[in-house]
Amino acid sequence: MAEQPKEATNTAASGGLPGGVAPRKKSNVRFAFACAILASMTSILLGYDIGVMSGAALFIKEDLKISDVEVEVLLGILNLYSLIGSFAAGRTSDWIGRRLTIILAAVIFFVGAFMMGFSVNYPMLMAGRFIAGIGVGYALMIAPVYTAEVSPASSRGFLTSFPEVFINFGILLGYVSNYAFSHLSLKLGWRLMLGIGAAPSVVLALMVLGMPESPRWLVMKGRLADARVVLDKTSDTPEEAALRLAEIKEAAGIPADLDGDVVTVPKRAGGEKLVWKELILSPTPGVRRVLLSALGIHFFQQSSGIDSVVLYSPRVFQSAGITDKNKLLGTTCAVGVTKTLFILVATFTLDHFGRRPLLLTSTGGMVVSLVGLGIGLTVIGHHPEGTTIPWAIGVCIASILGVVAFFSIGLGPITWVYSSEIFPLHLRALGCALGVGLNRVTSGVISMTFLSLSKGITIGGSFFLYAGIASLAWIFFFTYLPETRGRTLEQMGELFGIPNMAGDSDSYQQQQSPEKEKNKVEMSSTATSDVRNE
Repeated sequence: MAEQPKEATNTAASGGLPGGVAPRKKSNVRFAFACAILASMTSILLGYDIGVMSGAALFIKEDLKISDVEVEVLLGILNLYSLIGSFAAGRTSDWIGRRLTIILAAVIFFVGAFMMGFSVNYPMLMAGRFIAGIGVGYALMIAPVYTAEVSPASSRGFLTSFPEVFINFGILLGYVSNYAFSHLSLKLGWRLMLGIGAAPSVVLALMVLGMPESPRWLVMKGRLADARVVLDKTSDTPEEAALRLAEIKEAAGIPADLDGDVVTVPKRAGGEKLVWKELILSPTPGVRRVLLSALGIHFFQQSSGIDSVVLYSPRVFQSAGITDKNKLLGTTCAVGVTKTLFILVATFTLDHFGRRPLLLTSTGGMVVSLVGLGIGLTVIGHHPEGTTIPWAIGVCIASILGVVAFFSIGLGPITWVYSSEIFPLHLRALGCALGVGLNRVTSGVISMTFLSLSKGITIGGSFFLYAGIASLAWIFFFTYLPETRGRTLEQMGELFGIPNMAGDSDSYQQQQSPEKEKNKVEMSSTATSDVRNE
């Protein structure tokens, strides 16, 4: 990605760009990059909670004398609590804006983490997780939406994958926190592990104050001058900024000839009820395909068992024969490092290879790794307790690292990239909220049933089941999800067969102006030139 501005400049110098089209501005790429990083840092909150709870649960169970079922509920309930935040975030972000919603997510999580750190019993700990869960729900929904809306098409996959990058970084921080505080007293150690999670949210809230608002939200509010400023700073060329503004205006129902600093946005008949009707109750075939694509990729991301691997990795390693707590937490840190390193592979290749190749490779690799993990654990389970089987332990460790590595190069980041870029503008907030909601429900079910499932069909059998689900996911992705690389958010309608991305034909002009058609031809030529250079 770092070479793209150089390539574009060289192309322009050699006459590859059409006349009048400026080369990409490196400062704009850097500005969009900074905005994406700040917005995506909200995902650290979820990642840290996942990572830290995997190890803290060992000490919480011992200190508070809770059962395995209570441990399952403690670890998984945050996903269900986050539903409240994810659905509220859709309405909130349309009301107060994407930027202030990110700050709100950080504040809510801070309160929850503070409560968990000072918990004296199980009910108070659960209350803290309830509040933190709402903050996580806000963060999960708003980070990919803001990043997709502020990013130019040429680097949207790269930038929109940042939330997953920071989830992985947060998980790694949680694992490191487990290892660092595990040597303290039983009563103090796990409380510090949880309470210190409040610190990143404070830093995040302060840093986000310097971010611009989403240009698409600004247009929805009629603030064209403010949107134009943001687009000029985040687009590859001035021509792309003008084209993006024209397409966003069209999607928002603002006539092309209506211009000014602040304009009145035509209200859609039916308002929010029409959005629900268009997306859920009576969608067109194109909208239905968009919705099923988003829901399907979110469902399979979690139902393939990644939370069981990440949340319960210490338990899995115990089943594999590693019993020393320091070795357990140290090996778990290796999982976090692997996950973080491989997410960077996806981040730098999403806009080069596309979504589908990485998604299919990722899911196929997970199937093989999950089968390997199931075999290793089954072999160990059929030997007397206390017997060490080095090769089976090696297979289990390699398979766990394989699962998180393959997940991180495709299914992990692409779920958030894909689902945030395919919805029409007026359906995006609700559509993304529904996707996140299904994601969290599925994650909650998986994480709250793993221990019970392991007792019912053995721990090895559990991972064979996840491998079967991942196989179904591969078939779904191969047959149903089209490639979206290189398209603007407003062009997704053509890909999915939605003739009018706004869904309200009365709000749009049926014919585009000659100037806009000229800009589209120029932008298309620029994109073709870039592809040839790559």
